[in-house]
Amino acid sequence: MKYIYFVFTIALSLSFPVHSTTTNTIENRQESILSDLFDQLIKRQINSKMAIEKSVNALLVRYPEKIDAVLKIAITKYPNEYKQIMCGALRAEPALTSDIIDIILTSNLAESSDVVTIAVSEEPGYTQEIVSKAVQHDPLAIENIIRVALLTDSVMAKNVVGDSMKTYPEKMLDILTVAITSLPEQVVSMVKTALRISPDNVNVISTAINSSSSDKAREIVEAAIKSGISKESAMAAALAGGAKQADIAKVEQ
Repeated sequence: MKYIYFVFTIALSLSFPVHSTTTNTIENRQESILSDLFDQLIKRQINSKMAIEKSVNALLVRYPEKIDAVLKIAITKYPNEYKQIMCGALRAEPALTSDIIDIILTSNLAESSDVVTIAVSEEPGYTQEIVSKAVQHDPLAIENIIRVALLTDSVMAKNVVGDSMKTYPEKMLDILTVAITSLPEQVVSMVKTALRISPDNVNVISTAINSSSSDKAREIVEAAIKSGISKESAMAAALAGGAKQADIAKVEQ
């Protein structure tokens, strides 16, 4: 392995004098060397089932600045193994998660929700970035992307929902619905998040009531009141959302 890295380093530094070769030619030749190195790494793997993942990982650990070239090579050679390619890249350079997601999605190898599931499972700390990048690529799938992210890892749920609401305010109620139906136990937290972003939006209350079980109605209304909505407006919105008078009769002042 060290010998291969040594050969690659020497090739990159000595083989292509800049004064006599165009930049594109240099990049093409470097990519060719990377491709050969990738093939050699594949052959050296004892566990053939993990060969692609380990080879991608090994290259990016050593040459993170070549992420575009490495992933292009791996994707071209093994398009059906995008999960291994993603996992190998994410484990090598978590800080490049957004770039990795961008490259994979641009390659159209998988549905955005599948890419999000894999990425969030590997790097839950980057869930916001993953969701943001996926929605940029496939804005019509925003609800499904958020649902998949929340169900894959709920730890960052409030941040993911809040960030998505701020970025796509016109989809706030749809995002709220997805968040509540995905994580019903966090309904009060989601309502508070939505009302921090849109303080006077009583539709948040109606949507939350309509998307959750009746035993959460009082908590939702009380959370709205504490967020600054008047009791009268909160109660009216709750009833409009389908709450029964008995469910909110004991709402605290």
